[in-house]
Amino acid sequence: MKMTFLAAEGCLASGIAGLVDMFAIANMWSAYLSGKPDPPFATEIVSQGGRPVVSSGCMQMLPTRSLTDAPATDFVLIPPFIPLPDPDHGDTATVRDWIIAHHRRQTPVAAMCTGVFLLAETGLLDGRRATTNWQFARKFRERFPAVDLRPEYLLTEDNGLICTGAATSYYNLGLWIINRYGSAELASACAKALLIDPNRDSQTPYFMLSRQREHNDHEMLQAQRYLEQNFSKGVVIDEVARHVRISPRHFKRRFKHATGHAPIQYLQLVRIEAAKKKLETTFETIDEITRYIGYEDSSTFRRLFRQHTNLSPREYRDKFSCVQAVV
Repeated sequence: MKMTFLAAEGCLASGIAGLVDMFAIANMWSAYLSGKPDPPFATEIVSQGGRPVVSSGCMQMLPTRSLTDAPATDFVLIPPFIPLPDPDHGDTATVRDWIIAHHRRQTPVAAMCTGVFLLAETGLLDGRRATTNWQFARKFRERFPAVDLRPEYLLTEDNGLICTGAATSYYNLGLWIINRYGSAELASACAKALLIDPNRDSQTPYFMLSRQREHNDHEMLQAQRYLEQNFSKGVVIDEVARHVRISPRHFKRRFKHATGHAPIQYLQLVRIEAAKKKLETTFETIDEITRYIGYEDSSTFRRLFRQHTNLSPREYRDKFSCVQAVV
């Protein structure tokens, strides 16, 4: 099965190199498990004009051929990009047409992380389910409102278009491909050999609040800072409105427009984020953390925490703690 990777300026090299290595390892495990030397996966890298490409991390990538000269393939893969792909770049129209042509031939197309922006530029995702890097979900919705974006998902597949979440979800894409076009046994062997969690299916536990401040409403930024500094107290939303000198009704509407969340929802997110940091960096008990973030009932905290992360506080600590001993 031929896997064709698109390389373009600003792409994340690991999205290509990591999967090329992963398929090479899958070929070795396939030979070991089946006793047959024929490798199930072949890889090639293409670029506009076959030119060398400089990745976002300044690594030079040497394509196999030009994308316009590449023959038919079995699978097209689009890597992540930093910064986001530029829809007005001179090469974008050619790349867009190349992707559309492969999709019309029923070739599966997978886009990783912010590479989903490039796939969405083709219009192929309109009305389709997709995911992308959770940090850029709001920007994606603004640019592509016709796409059914599910940022909580790690991987989506709709009509032969596969999308993944943030950068290293390419590992899970690789396992998905190996399972689909190789076998479950081969995918399991690769997951174990490469220390990949095959059951990772959500980006939700990784969400952070940092991207909620990407707007230019000064008063709402003030309100966000006020909530972030006073979350452990019994904050009343009308009190925040008074702090920024706006009527409560207008404040609630304006806050949601700026951040995408109602003020009370944002306060919950701030408290959950504070709890995450405590779970990651301290050994404080759940009851202590509950009181610290402004709740009195730990059962309420546990319920809200699971609602926002798909994990219990204990599961989250086990997964993300930075203070666990190395043995």
